[in-house]
Amino acid sequence: MTVSSPLVSTQWLADHLGADNLVVLDATVVPSVLPSGKPTYLSGFDKYLLNGHLPGAVFADLLDVFSDPTGAFPFTRPDAELFAAAAGSVGVSNETTVVIYDSAVGQWASRVWWLFRAFGYDNVAVLDGGLTKWTTEERETDVGHVEPVPAVFTASERPDLWVDKAFVEGVVAGTENAGLVCGLPPQEFSGEAGHRARLGHIPGSISAPAGRLVDRASNALLGEDALRSTFAPVLTEPRIVVYCAAGIAATSDALALTLLGHNNVAVYDGSLSEWVADAAAPVVASA
Repeated sequence: MTVSSPLVSTQWLADHLGADNLVVLDATVVPSVLPSGKPTYLSGFDKYLLNGHLPGAVFADLLDVFSDPTGAFPFTRPDAELFAAAAGSVGVSNETTVVIYDSAVGQWASRVWWLFRAFGYDNVAVLDGGLTKWTTEERETDVGHVEPVPAVFTASERPDLWVDKAFVEGVVAGTENAGLVCGLPPQEFSGEAGHRARLGHIPGSISAPAGRLVDRASNALLGEDALRSTFAPVLTEPRIVVYCAAGIAATSDALALTLLGHNNVAVYDGSLSEWVADAAAPVVASA
């Protein structure tokens, strides 16, 4: 069994639950706030255990397993060895069909989807609408832990799915030909809100907030016309670079652009966490 699109419907998944070589992953991460008022993130494992998950779903720990815990910034992408171990630990081999969801607007699921693609694996999809749509439709959920059957996964890197700070500097300077898309919430894009040392966005970026890519009622991704309208300013660019605060919401943009048929999309993994740490890197604040 293979998926024909990077997005599958709740009905498709309901029809295929329990199929051989299908692994469903819950990639939920829970936003939190430190006593200082700064945002932080917690594993979604307790929520998975206690609040319910899709039948048979395995928890995928994006904080500590599907990211490099030694990285300079939160959610730093793992290397091939770490990713192969992470995939195998949740029961994914190179013969597995993978469907990923979360309990938010899909950004956590999209991040894990992007990691699989970046390490050479395409038989993976995000569940449209995630847990929200699944439960709204009154479909079955379970509680408690699902123990995965360990597997062996072989990673094959696709370095063109990432760009570094130097490349983005080239885009800003006009020496690299690419469009920039920012997945931050609108008030963070404009610089009106946020907790980074410098607020705003990278010059030349368009705003495509991850939360504005889904229908508020169903949590499903917007239709093609609406998505094309959002990304219209960059769709003719030969390459599109997506970023946000830490490379998470950016992957929701990457998913939408992929569905629109743009095949040359890359994630700036360091995103604004890295960019604003350099006092010489320009940011634009615009209400």
